[in-house]
Amino acid sequence: MDGLNHTRVTHFVFLGLTSNPKLELTLFVLFGAMYLLILAGNLLIMVTVASDRCLHTPMYFFLGNLSFIDICHSSVTAPKMLLDFLSSQKTISFDGCVAQLFFLHLCACAEIFLLTIMAYDRYVAICHPLQYISLMSLKVCSWLVGALWVGAMVHSLVQTVLTIRLPYCGPNVLDSFFCDVPPVIKLACTDTYWTGVLIVSNSGMISLVCLLALLVSYILILVSLRGQTAEGRRKALSTCAAHLLVVALFLGPCVFIYTRPAGSFSADKVVAVFYTVVTPMFNPVIYTLRNTEMKNSMRKLRDRKIFFVGM
Repeated sequence: MDGLNHTRVTHFVFLGLTSNPKLELTLFVLFGAMYLLILAGNLLIMVTVASDRCLHTPMYFFLGNLSFIDICHSSVTAPKMLLDFLSSQKTISFDGCVAQLFFLHLCACAEIFLLTIMAYDRYVAICHPLQYISLMSLKVCSWLVGALWVGAMVHSLVQTVLTIRLPYCGPNVLDSFFCDVPPVIKLACTDTYWTGVLIVSNSGMISLVCLLALLVSYILILVSLRGQTAEGRRKALSTCAAHLLVVALFLGPCVFIYTRPAGSFSADKVVAVFYTVVTPMFNPVIYTLRNTEMKNSMRKLRDRKIFFVGM
């Protein structure tokens, strides 16, 4: 922790997504609309799941938690990004940068763990239906969600400590639109090779292990579906396809960014935008448009609201 005593940088400067003022205004409108859709779509899912007793099942319990994480995850970076589109000086304090990367990794890791738990939930529901109620009780689901937050907290603390222990005494320009570990440690005025290896090992291992666990779960599900009816296979495949699409949209960019040493790939910004803004916006669409129960519950919620307004 000696590096903390030598820190001279008090703030960082973002290069952002573009330096073109007209393009920045266009991006402000585009990403502003996307952020509002993230908030509205995920809040609607949370309210629907909480208000309809028919949805008080493990699958929808986890879906409500996923929506909460998506709101938190996008809110770590999107508001600051939108503000910077309208500002000529895109700066963030050192402490603010540390807080941003901490909560970014906290939410991202929590989402990876939750997607893995959701895959396990589908595996138990399809492959062991008779034991499902006991294996995935409300108490078990609550413990799993609590455990994923503890695991995400540990991961994020490791990433943050490895980052802030380095001395930052010179350049302070980040070729990014938010603070993340790879671009920040590139600015340290010391050799960061082994720190980079530790960071990549930590994040990469989590992404790859969870990805393998997801693949194994769905391979087992596909094998078990051979003995089910056509209607059973259709329903199971519909649910699994939605989940696999979310996994691909989120874990794919994470594996791309965090399983290699920090570099200067121009594609990193595009990938970062994808998993911090685009994926949280698509999740509500993916899980509602393909889900009859969710759509019916939303209709009932809408009708109830109309009824109350009429009163």
